Amino acid sequence: MLYSFPHRIGAGRICETAWQQAAGLASAGADVVVCSASVHRPLPDEVTTWPTLSRGAARLPFRLLGDMRTFALHDRIVSRRLRARPNDFDVVHTWPLGARETLRSARALGIPTVLERPNTHTRFAYEVVRLECERLGVELPPDQEHAHKPDVLAKEEEEYELAAYLACPSDFVAKTFVDEGFPAEKLIRDFYGYDESVFHPLEEPASRRRPFTMLFVGVAAVRKGLHFALEAWLRSPATSDGRFLIAGEILPSYEEKLAPLLAHPSVEPLGHRRDVPALMREADALVLPSIEEGSALVSAEALGSGCVPLVSEVSSGVCTHDRNSLVHPVGDVDTLASQIAELYANPALLARLRHGAIASSSAVTWSAAGERLLELYDEVVSMTAPRRAEAVAAL
Repeated sequence: MLYSFPHRIGAGRICETAWQQAAGLASAGADVVVCSASVHRPLPDEVTTWPTLSRGAARLPFRLLGDMRTFALHDRIVSRRLRARPNDFDVVHTWPLGARETLRSARALGIPTVLERPNTHTRFAYEVVRLECERLGVELPPDQEHAHKPDVLAKEEEEYELAAYLACPSDFVAKTFVDEGFPAEKLIRDFYGYDESVFHPLEEPASRRRPFTMLFVGVAAVRKGLHFALEAWLRSPATSDGRFLIAGEILPSYEEKLAPLLAHPSVEPLGHRRDVPALMREADALVLPSIEEGSALVSAEALGSGCVPLVSEVSSGVCTHDRNSLVHPVGDVDTLASQIAELYANPALLARLRHGAIASSSAVTWSAAGERLLELYDEVVSMTAPRRAEAVAAL
């Protein structure tokens, strides 16, 4: 398979997701060739890497051409490599904004294509974030990823149409595409996992020797719903002796709006942290009340850490309500506050959900995600085999 990623694979956030996907596919038995702009962290030996915008230690800086032109350059290089070796690949997996020409070439060659969708349909994402920012009176910086960008939206929508399949990491992501008129058979359901060598639980404590602790992890933008989490926390009895830790940067205009809530003595903004695995092991619950989400990595990481997720229905992904987590409707502060209060006051409930989180976590590792993705590829290839045979015969 050809795995095309127009960023620096292994560098964090989606770059880490792509690294884990490629490594997981190789571990599951796929013969993987990664074409990424550059390689930040070496992939396993069984993965072949063909960097497009780097040679040795030298890399083409994105700032030189700008993101969109750099993505397009990567895309053209991958497309040429694919056309030069049309019989080498059974499937092509691409990522947004660096896929258009590669998808066209693969279609001409009869090779099935998958476009990763790390978030919801971009038109939906832009609109729901815009409305919530307006409701809060928060200005979204124009360079923020969910600020409306017509050129980004136009290119992504073209890629949606060109791809044979869209890989959706949650049911909610798939729903936003169905709502935009995409046929269900074009949408395949993968999922994102966690690294069990990094995220693992503490031994079950004999007794609680610290305050009840709730944790928020990630860049605190409006879409992540930190304002809902703060409102719910402050309505709960946990504020009497509990702690709400916020590990992540908060956008300045958003932080200004949240200042009165952040000032409560039980709330501890920590800024960007590199010790998230340790924070998760020590916390009782992870809160993620997003209004828009792909499949939050922190939810799987929390399960693996024995930290009970409190998530909105769009963030649930790998979570199952009342088995390994508690799920609430988007923006339902009353329900979230009640759930925090329940976990705070009921150690038996917390222990049961913690046990459920740990028990279910083996099914959502990156290795398991790689096996699932390879199964999807097998299905995709078998469904498109007749068209591939026709295209190869015409070469």
